[in-house]
Amino acid sequence: MMPDLLATDTYDYYLPKELIAQFPAEKRTASRLMQVKKKTGEIFHRRFTDILELLQEGDLVVINSSKVFPARLFATKVTGNKIEILLLHQLKENTWQCIARPGKKLKSPQWLHFSDNLSGYISQGNNEGIREIQFTCKTDFQEEIKRIGHIPLPPYIERSDTILDSERYQTVYARENGSVAAPTAGFHFDVEILNTLRTKGVLFCEVILHIGIGTFRPVKMKRITDHKMHSELVIIPKTTADAINLAKKEGRRIICVGTTSVRSVESFWLEGKMQSGSRWTDLFIYPGFNFQVTDALLTNFHLPKSTLLMMISAFGGYETIRKAYAIAVQENYRFFSYGDAMFIED
Repeated sequence: MMPDLLATDTYDYYLPKELIAQFPAEKRTASRLMQVKKKTGEIFHRRFTDILELLQEGDLVVINSSKVFPARLFATKVTGNKIEILLLHQLKENTWQCIARPGKKLKSPQWLHFSDNLSGYISQGNNEGIREIQFTCKTDFQEEIKRIGHIPLPPYIERSDTILDSERYQTVYARENGSVAAPTAGFHFDVEILNTLRTKGVLFCEVILHIGIGTFRPVKMKRITDHKMHSELVIIPKTTADAINLAKKEGRRIICVGTTSVRSVESFWLEGKMQSGSRWTDLFIYPGFNFQVTDALLTNFHLPKSTLLMMISAFGGYETIRKAYAIAVQENYRFFSYGDAMFIED
């Protein structure tokens, strides 16, 4: 019997809790790499350093250079009670969109105290718990956030952030502040392996997609077509659009590092070519989607019932990806943000 590819439960799978990586590997390049062949369904177990063999001269690799900022803040209410604030994105100079945890303790607009230099007036939340906060800062706001903020580790990493996370919950090529979650497929690259690939003739281009809170949220609707996809800001530089169009013209592979890179380039493919510019995208990729740009994908292992798992099921084929995940569990691969990698190609 064929699975219902539009049913959310179709994307559930068994995952022992101990396989959810709580810390990064000792070295970025020390991760395992599962190679998945789309056409044949073959699966090979490799080390990440084998990417030097898997990527070829002339391949164009698309990376997301968005940078995670210390968006997790702790505040004190006028009553003295503690509250956690997660900044989502900046609306204007001193005003940000945010969520509060626990939100039930903020039933009305009020002032919050973050530090001797920083306070903020927070609004009441909407139906999804999204609020606005207007800050008053005695010093440079960005420097104060850097001083008092914490890296917003995903909920499945069940520990407090450390100094290690400020380096490792970030790609080595991150440069544009704006994400509250990292493009984790890029974690496996270090500067040395990037330089070796460039020397080999592998080409790189950048996109910027600032990852929002929707990344943490599973699909709750029974039918994935009823799910409202979160919007994220995407920037495609002209140099990137030109590089992709040239690669397409010359028949060279375009390899996306991470689902955010896929979402970026597929959102900007219009009228038979890659466009440049910036805009918000709510593109939801699930089986049945016709990929126009992406030829191969480097990604991590994703949460059950997540939009990211639905995307890679669309790219790699549902049955192939389901088999790959079952094998990954059996072989004790490490899952999620600090986990191992998967390379999906023809």
